[in-house]
Amino acid sequence: MELYEKNGNPIYILNVLKKYSDEEHMLSAAEIQRKVKEEYDVEIDPRTIRRNINLLKYKLEYDISTREENGKGYYISRNPETDFEQGEIRAIIDTFCYANYIVPSVAKNIIKKCKNMQNIYENQKLKNYQIYANDTKTENMEVIKNIEDVAESIQNLNKIKFEYWKYDITNKLEKVLVNTYKVAPYAIVYKRQQFYLTGIVEGMEDFFHFRLDRIKNIEILDEKRTIKKTSSEVREYEEATVEMFGGEKEEIEAICGKVLLDAVFDDFGKNITIEKIENDDQNFKLILDANPMGFKMWAMRNMDCVEVIRPLSLRNEIKEIIENAINRYNE
Repeated sequence: MELYEKNGNPIYILNVLKKYSDEEHMLSAAEIQRKVKEEYDVEIDPRTIRRNINLLKYKLEYDISTREENGKGYYISRNPETDFEQGEIRAIIDTFCYANYIVPSVAKNIIKKCKNMQNIYENQKLKNYQIYANDTKTENMEVIKNIEDVAESIQNLNKIKFEYWKYDITNKLEKVLVNTYKVAPYAIVYKRQQFYLTGIVEGMEDFFHFRLDRIKNIEILDEKRTIKKTSSEVREYEEATVEMFGGEKEEIEAICGKVLLDAVFDDFGKNITIEKIENDDQNFKLILDANPMGFKMWAMRNMDCVEVIRPLSLRNEIKEIIENAINRYNE
């Protein structure tokens, strides 16, 4: 036990420095001695502390400022190449708090791990942290494992088999099994606060999207995917995807209210054409290549600010939907 404690001294000291020190909170050798005793119930004399700090600093290359350097005490600096900044940790915590694809219990564990990366003073700033979000998180505990399994199958070119679930109304609102799919996976994409699998269903040739939080019981098959797709083909498909509808692209032209300008770039990226409209300061012309079905859903969602000009078939389809809706409201 004594040998174990002696060999553990550098780790005890390192952990104390990480947890309790920074440039504004330097520790003396006596304070490190006390913290090691509190945390690990191990006695270390100040001379051993100084010797082990030198070991950490000069042999293991931890960025530790010493009393000899600063005239006050010891503290460890964050390594910009390996350690997260406080703002980065906060961004990670916010992401998992509000992400719909993570069940609350898993998000809570991830947040706890993030907090363990910070010292007590940084975590003090999160003491009154509040989450303001709707109760829309998934109930599927398998999402993280799904990401791992799909990533592995993409790396090794294996097909996968899985169950796909969606909400339905039976005697009550509940998730029901839609189908079991065999899919050749090509990519994992993140859109609209959800992770999606991009793959080709067995017996088909076109890409489809599957939400990872609706996938259960993934099985990685020994069977290899046979349809070859390049990275550029996958990228082209994703760029043409609107509202998670993929397929053949068409050039689409629409008049949009300026209030949608930021949303247009968020939803379609920068590979689009934006033109001013003469004598009209409230609207702009949008021209892009996209899947018509997906753009129709986007346009309908923003109906008060979007008018589709072409293709004429899409314009007429939306016009018919609007007329039918007006008739329903007039009944």
